[in-house]
Amino acid sequence: MNLSPEILLEMQRRMLRIRRFDERASKMVKRGHIPGTVHTSIGQEAQVVGACMALGDRDYMTGNHRSHGHPIGKGSPLGPLMAELVGKATGVCGGKGGSLHLADFKVGSLGESGIVGSSIPIATGAALSSKVLGNGKVSLAFFGDGAANQGCLYEAMNLAGVWDLPVIFLCENNQYALSTPAHTVTSGVIADRAAGFGMPGVRVEDGQDVLAVYEAVNSAVERARRGDGPSLVEVVTYRFNEHSEGLRLGTDYRDADERSSWLERDPIVLFRRRLVADGIALDDELDELEASVLTEVDDAVAFTDASPYPHPSVAFADLYTDPIGALA
Repeated sequence: MNLSPEILLEMQRRMLRIRRFDERASKMVKRGHIPGTVHTSIGQEAQVVGACMALGDRDYMTGNHRSHGHPIGKGSPLGPLMAELVGKATGVCGGKGGSLHLADFKVGSLGESGIVGSSIPIATGAALSSKVLGNGKVSLAFFGDGAANQGCLYEAMNLAGVWDLPVIFLCENNQYALSTPAHTVTSGVIADRAAGFGMPGVRVEDGQDVLAVYEAVNSAVERARRGDGPSLVEVVTYRFNEHSEGLRLGTDYRDADERSSWLERDPIVLFRRRLVADGIALDDELDELEASVLTEVDDAVAFTDASPYPHPSVAFADLYTDPIGALA
C-alpha cells in the first residue's frame, strides 16, 4: 500500500472533522439546540474514514443510526450536515431527516436509518443497479454488531452472492448494541459468516488503525470493481461515549478498565504520532490542521444559526418521486 502524503493527511483531517463535529453536536443536544438526541462516532473515526476513503467519489454508501461520520468520511461539507441535525431548511434533507436519517446524494451517501439493519438492502439494491447499468460503481453498507443477527443482512448477502453484486458489507463491531455486549448475543466470529454465502470475510482486529481498515476495504472494493462479487468486512472498534448523548442507563455496563484501555488507543492520536514518526508532517503543521477543522465546525454552526426552519408549506413535499422531473 503506497498512499501519498496528501491522502494520509486527508485521512487525519476527515477523522478530526468527524470528532469535532460530533463533540459540538453533543454539546448542542445538551444545551437544547438539537431536538431529541444524537449518536456519535467518537472513538470509531478510523473505521469510518478508512472505509470511506477506500471508495471512489462516485461510489455508494449507506449508514445506520450512528452516521454523522459516514457522509463526513465521504467528503460532505459540514454546514448542511449540522443544519440537518437542527432541522433547518438548508440541511442536506431540508431539515426533514435530522440526526437519524441523513442522506447526501452529492457524495454517494444514500441515507441511513434508526431501524437496525434497514439500510443494508438499500446498499444491495444500489449495487444491483450498478451491475445492470454497468456504471462501475461499488456500494458499501455500514451496520453495527447489533444488526449482525438481522434477517435482512443475510437475505441481502445471499442475493449479493447469487448475483455477484459489487457490494461490501461492513460490520462496525464496537462490541455493544446499546448496552448489550456482542458476545452475549452473537455466536462465533461475524466475518466467518461470509463463507455461507460464497464470499470472502475479513476481520480487522485493530479498527483504531485507519490504514488497516483502508487496506481491508480497498481490497474488497477492488474485488467488487473487477466483477468478482461481494465481501464481508468486520472491523473491531469501540465507541468512547454513551450509546446516545444524554442517555442514562442507570448501570455501568462497561468495565472501567476496558473503557480506559480503549481510550488510550484513540485513533486520531495514534495516527498523528504515525504521521510525525514517518516524516509526513510536523507537529506544527498538524496543529494548524486541527485549528482549521475547529474553524470549519464553527462556520458550520454559524451557517446553521443563520438558516431558516422549513416553511410549513413544504411539509408534504418530497414524499414521492416526481417522475416527470426525474426524466427531465
